[in-house]
Amino acid sequence: MDQVLAGLRAAAEATRLRLLAICAECELTVSEITQIIGQSQPRVSRHLKLLCEAGLLVRFREGTWVFYRTPHSGPGAELVTPVLRLLPENDETLSLDRTRLDQVKKQREQVATEYFRANAADWDTIRSLHIDEAEVETALLSALGDLAGKRILDIGTGTGRVLELLGKTAAEGVGVDMSREMLAVARARLQRAELANCLVRQADMYQLPYPDGTFDVITLHQVLHYAEKPETAIAEAARLLAPEGILLVVDFATHDQEELREQHAHRRLGFDDAAMKDWFVKSHLNMDNVVNLPGKPLTVRLWCGHAGAEKPAVVTGKARENAAGEAAE
Repeated sequence: MDQVLAGLRAAAEATRLRLLAICAECELTVSEITQIIGQSQPRVSRHLKLLCEAGLLVRFREGTWVFYRTPHSGPGAELVTPVLRLLPENDETLSLDRTRLDQVKKQREQVATEYFRANAADWDTIRSLHIDEAEVETALLSALGDLAGKRILDIGTGTGRVLELLGKTAAEGVGVDMSREMLAVARARLQRAELANCLVRQADMYQLPYPDGTFDVITLHQVLHYAEKPETAIAEAARLLAPEGILLVVDFATHDQEELREQHAHRRLGFDDAAMKDWFVKSHLNMDNVVNLPGKPLTVRLWCGHAGAEKPAVVTGKARENAAGEAAE
């Protein structure tokens, strides 16, 4: 009861209701919120702090930026959702906020478009070397099956295309990437697709900020060939899988296209089935069928694995380093 009362008290103020309304639409920075609300940053920050303390907003950092949005699940979401339904559609202040929010979205879209245009040549060059991406996406959806009610994680989400593809039917989707520029592209894509159930975060694929067993489906789409330690990335993904969860790795089979290493920063020239199976087994994953999609000259493969019903703990990242230190002592 105390938590409900605290939430209601936090929401019971005009500016804070406006903040909840716009942050339910998408995740926003403080500067974007001040642009929409038309109030000073200190005042907006104070309201945001109260809403976060009450659990009605979640806050996360991305480099020097801090984003805010309403929670997707938990007590905060259960309180915010019915409160927002009570807000009148024709309220003049809320209508003006929505108009300004649309302007912020258009600004984001412009930034994302400019970045994509500047880097499109690299993606087009690589895409021309392998099978059409539509066929890869069809195979990906077939491998994962029904996603209804599932929570998905796309590691190295890039432009957010896989998240857009899977988020249409999944209950909730999260995409992580280290590049803020790529996250801007992904946010714009999800915004266009109106996928409010999906979000993106800046995170290191070797040390992901989520508890064990958080996700039902995890994808690594054209990511591992950039990885210095692909086996560690797979182990970290396995840690986050719920019992009987699915990990799908989509990448190139071994090849000899050295220019991809020299011109496009590929660390690995593809992978063979034996190495991938070994990494899956070491991460306590059972490998299912491997799907082969031949191209010219690059072949795309889909390696699908699943966790057991009783998944053992997987030690990764800092935990492994700490354990090694304790053993040495």
